[in-house]
Amino acid sequence: MPKLLDTKASVKPFLKWAGGKTQLLGAIETKIVPFFKARGQVNYLEPFIGSGAVLFFLLRNYKQYIKQAVISDINPDLINLYKIIRDQPLALIEQLSALAETYFSYPTDIERKEYFYRIRAEFNQIQPDAVRKSALLLFLNKTCFNGLYRVNAKGQFNVPFGRYKKPNICNQEVILADSEALQHTEILLGDFTLTEPFLEENSLVYLDPPYKPLSSTASFNTYAKEGFYDEDQIRLKTYCDTIQATGAYFVLSNSDTATSPADISFFDSLYQEYTVNRVKAKRAINANGQARGEISELLISNDAVWQVPVI
Repeated sequence: MPKLLDTKASVKPFLKWAGGKTQLLGAIETKIVPFFKARGQVNYLEPFIGSGAVLFFLLRNYKQYIKQAVISDINPDLINLYKIIRDQPLALIEQLSALAETYFSYPTDIERKEYFYRIRAEFNQIQPDAVRKSALLLFLNKTCFNGLYRVNAKGQFNVPFGRYKKPNICNQEVILADSEALQHTEILLGDFTLTEPFLEENSLVYLDPPYKPLSSTASFNTYAKEGFYDEDQIRLKTYCDTIQATGAYFVLSNSDTATSPADISFFDSLYQEYTVNRVKAKRAINANGQARGEISELLISNDAVWQVPVI
């Protein structure tokens, strides 16, 4: 595989992703780094991988502490893309470059929009070619509205055209750097509980489930037709109890459903025996433009399992 002059700097998410954790990296780093220093090399587990903002941040800055990485997600197209990035980056780049070349050959937005919808229709068909499917997904991700991944009840991608002047459809440098970074990463398709066999005392688990909606209109970005509901949040809490019992450390992010400091939110109650920190993040996407801006989100962790200072 070709080596880059600065692969470390290029290790970053290859996807645009609504709800990505770039905004929270500083707070997450504050929680995680003392654990690395106390335990040395650890197994890093990340179900709900999404764009992998936390994974790639750690691989870029703290790779020496990660003995093995295990990631999973219930989205088959996303997991297929991670595997292709890891195992067949050059084949992916070839197909993605061809898609980008065709897209930019059209001089008008109307023609590019028509091409986008042709590619979206192809993506929603059964696609036996895993590399082609991944190239189509990356193309759509870079050219659709706000980088959303949203599906309808049939599981079909239905995000509209994004109207970007010059989207970076094929970022060869990032694809190659991420491929190299992922070489020793186990990639699993399925429910978050699939990572349980990899749990041991020296494990760090970062959990970023679909956030509990703050309103009836907030769940616009469903990326799996199965959805993720309150019973799933409760099931996830049971998994966190398993992590705690193993002696491993977890950090979980979610929405802050409390509307005032005096409120006891769904998560304050559910995770009452654990540490619940509130952190500020900017909301980039909301159906109501006035609701965009800085909001409170939660970082929940079992700090007491290894006596880290609370931030």
